[in-house]
Amino acid sequence: MADARGYGAIRVASVDATFMAPVMEIMRAAFDPAYGEAWTSGQCAGILASPGTWLMIAELDGRPAGFALTRVIVDEAELLLIAVHPEARRRGIGVRLIAGVAEAARRRGAASLFLEVRSNNPAIALYTGTGFSKVGERINYYRGANGDLFDAHTYSLPLCP
Repeated sequence: MADARGYGAIRVASVDATFMAPVMEIMRAAFDPAYGEAWTSGQCAGILASPGTWLMIAELDGRPAGFALTRVIVDEAELLLIAVHPEARRRGIGVRLIAGVAEAARRRGAASLFLEVRSNNPAIALYTGTGFSKVGERINYYRGANGDLFDAHTYSLPLCP
């Protein structure tokens, strides 16, 4: 089923660590190396082994186009990583991933969904557009590959039943 803008069929589903190859392909394409934000496959597999952690893949016309890695601890969910392949951006994939993560977090008992993001990350528009509100800031928290420092912003989304 095509989305409302006619961009093609988007399907979001929870998957296991056997999907690490497409996740890493998307990660390499989506994260700018200047910021050092991409995780390794070992880091992803390691966190996936933790209780309450899950991985979702978004497919566009049957091909992996984005992913989200999330965990729930007690009643709070944290969106650890989210990425959409640059060739698939601006097609609603990020919105669908966030909706899928929020629903899965609700089912797991979370009352809120948090994320942390570099202050100059263009994805902030996606987060605020899907209902997240800024709730905190850490000055000079991230260090880029060339040593530049960037603030971290914390966003929260209430998950109403």
